[in-house]
Amino acid sequence: MMRPTAVFAALIAFMICFSPAAVGLRSVRSLLPGKTIMLIQGREPGGTGALRTQALIPFLRKYIPGEPIIVTQFMPGGGGRKATNYIFRNAKPDGLTIGNVGSGLVANAVLGSTGVEYDIDKLIYLGAANSTAQYVFNSVAKLGLDSIDKLRARPGLRVGAQTVGHDIYINGRLFSWLLGLKEPKFVTGYSGPELDLAMMGGELDARANIPDTILQRSPEYIEKKLVNFHAIIQIPKEDRHPHPAFAKLPELEASPSRSERRKS
Repeated sequence: MMRPTAVFAALIAFMICFSPAAVGLRSVRSLLPGKTIMLIQGREPGGTGALRTQALIPFLRKYIPGEPIIVTQFMPGGGGRKATNYIFRNAKPDGLTIGNVGSGLVANAVLGSTGVEYDIDKLIYLGAANSTAQYVFNSVAKLGLDSIDKLRARPGLRVGAQTVGHDIYINGRLFSWLLGLKEPKFVTGYSGPELDLAMMGGELDARANIPDTILQRSPEYIEKKLVNFHAIIQIPKEDRHPHPAFAKLPELEASPSRSERRKS
């Protein structure tokens, strides 16, 4: 069993809807040759999670007994709630349906979010794509918010995310609250790449993102200074990001709290 913090930190969590004790490895070996496994992703295609999952599929085929065919189906909605609910309640418990969602799987269940129909303790976790999690908060450079004080002074910033309950949404809310943004507006309904386009197109002002995603998908943000970076979430905290654009960012929990700012 993974530690709760490790589960929450995982950007990709795989789950399966049958019990190995009930099915048995021997029967799984006899069932899977020539079979097709449906891998349901709780997101839109094209984002970081989808690319990581596609990279893992060859290894899943190699190590799952029988080397079954693996087909991906995207089921976005509720930060993984729709996909997880389907796996928990509707998928046949035959080992031929597995799921892949982000850390919203845990956060939504722990926070008691509306629409959670699964019991998180009855899911079987197959693993994660990484053992650390880092998120940064950035705003469009054209706004001129090149310091946290300027960021806090700007009212009504439009903070983008995929869906309510998505890990990008949850972390965007965390940044906004702990940094003390003034009346932020949370705008959802985008895929990951669409969020980037919306920021550059003037539809959004800020977002939370994964540093490695920025380096891989939007290096011009750094090279052309198209965005300003304000703070970072590090799990574990001692794991500093090696890139200069992120290495010296203040860790979110080290930023002054709302109560501390009121006292000052």
